[in-house]
Amino acid sequence: MRESENIFTFLRKELRPRGNIFTPFNIISGITILAGAILIAIRFIFGLSYVTNLNQEFPWGLWVAFDVMAGVAFSGGAYVLCFVVYILNEEKYHPIIRATILNGLLGYMFYAGALVFDLGRWWNAMNAFIGREFGVNSVLFLVAWHFFLYTICLLIEYSQVLCEWLGLKRVRLFVKSITLGTVIFGIWLSTLHQAGIGALVLMAKPNIHPLWFSEFVPVLFFVSSLFAGLSMVIFEGSISKRVFWGRLPIEHEHVRSHDEILLSLGKACAVIMFGYFFIRLFDFIHGHHWVYLGTIYGMIYVIENVGFVIVPMILFSVGARERKLLYVKVASLLTMIGIIINRFNYVFVAYKWYIPFSMKYIPTWMEVVVTLSIVFLEIWAFRFCVNRMPVLTPMPAWAKKQDEKKSEEAVIPLWRKEAIL
Repeated sequence: MRESENIFTFLRKELRPRGNIFTPFNIISGITILAGAILIAIRFIFGLSYVTNLNQEFPWGLWVAFDVMAGVAFSGGAYVLCFVVYILNEEKYHPIIRATILNGLLGYMFYAGALVFDLGRWWNAMNAFIGREFGVNSVLFLVAWHFFLYTICLLIEYSQVLCEWLGLKRVRLFVKSITLGTVIFGIWLSTLHQAGIGALVLMAKPNIHPLWFSEFVPVLFFVSSLFAGLSMVIFEGSISKRVFWGRLPIEHEHVRSHDEILLSLGKACAVIMFGYFFIRLFDFIHGHHWVYLGTIYGMIYVIENVGFVIVPMILFSVGARERKLLYVKVASLLTMIGIIINRFNYVFVAYKWYIPFSMKYIPTWMEVVVTLSIVFLEIWAFRFCVNRMPVLTPMPAWAKKQDEKKSEEAVIPLWRKEAIL
């Protein structure tokens, strides 16, 4: 923002649409978002039964399975890469850290926020924060506070980009000074609530099929969020390259290191997925679950673990070793599909497995439309931020000078600082 510009003039100019508005994607997604907004209004006014097939017997539905269980896992790349960049000081991954934080922030804002849609008495959503009974022994109390606090952490981490966009020089200095502490606190929150979502399954033990139920479910949800988040980073980076690189002045460092970063992330995914598969195999053998392999549930279980864990794990490994980026990209897509299938299996297949499939919960078309509208809305928000803010593009010159000055001050010996003062 130029010094002569009023902030409101600047924002009015930035909010104007850029490029061709009536593209096929914009038309389809716009209609879907509009329909989703209408359905959400109906849901809040008339109740869940008007738009969903949820009831007392099946309280978990598409919104919990996709938005919360899968969507939050896909946002896990933010805390993983923040740990690598800010704690381990691996500067190689710094070019993608802003896009990753943005993806995580939007994921928590839209997907975790969609949890409110699933609450029968949605006006009690604030009970975890200001309610008469806080329910401190509840898993959802833990998850709600962690979602809330971690979203604030992501917003603080992303605030450097907002300050550079708005030209808030002094605010940027303050935000940068608290970034490391915020990252440490955010990582701690993430590890707990990723496992906390899995703890919801522990509470439903009598209703979960033995192939999917395990005392290790919280650990499995946490570990799966690691490679799910990194796979999302690989997928998002590949899409961004095709969409934004031809239209934006991307940083040279980002362009130069893009392929190497994706290959490194693929190698990390292979290692983490091996640990995940080992835990599942150990639990399978220890629980004597091979008696279920001849059933329809056994077939679904094998497809999930062979087709969407072992296969992408091998593709990640071969792609990273032989430097075949296409293998890594395909593996990331298979992994993301596998995470969705795994979460869906908990809700649609494993839950109340002892009743016929014909009697189980099936989402309505309206639930599907609302979910798609949330996904499209996140894509619109991501596109808006990348097109206007220094996410993939170079930061302003004044911001670089601030960082250089802070770096110079950091290396000045203490006795020289005292002499200067």
